Amino acid sequence: MELLTNFPLWAALAGIFFAQFIKVPIQFMATKKVDWSLLTSTGGMPSSHSAAVTALSTGVALEAGLDSPIFAVSAIFAIITMFDATGVRRQAGEQAIVLNKLVGDFQKFVGDAKGWQKKPEEEKRKELKELLGHKPIEVLFGGLTGIMLTLVIYYTL
Repeated sequence: MELLTNFPLWAALAGIFFAQFIKVPIQFMATKKVDWSLLTSTGGMPSSHSAAVTALSTGVALEAGLDSPIFAVSAIFAIITMFDATGVRRQAGEQAIVLNKLVGDFQKFVGDAKGWQKKPEEEKRKELKELLGHKPIEVLFGGLTGIMLTLVIYYTL
């Protein structure tokens, strides 16, 4: 049962769950609306991807040392993941916004003729996911979340 004592693994999982959970109150403070769907969605503040990979790397550093080959692997993995979150995935989200606008405009154009407006909202829209990627600030705070959470767990257990 060595899996149960794998600190870097548990730190990474804790980083994911904490970052996903904290999105709800952060969004509430910004919009005054509770959105529980944020618990399982991508995107938003802070980045749970960044929290996970930095928690993993911090856990590996604490357990194996900064000079270990496994830390090098986890650090490069973290850099690639965080770069991807602000690059490719963010651009996909920006394209989704434009596509959703085009779909909305088209639906508005033909809606009156086909009774589109009378349908329930769930049937009218199946929007593309716009919160795919992260703004750089979201990745930064996700990374800091992972590091700080891992250090707190490591030094309090």
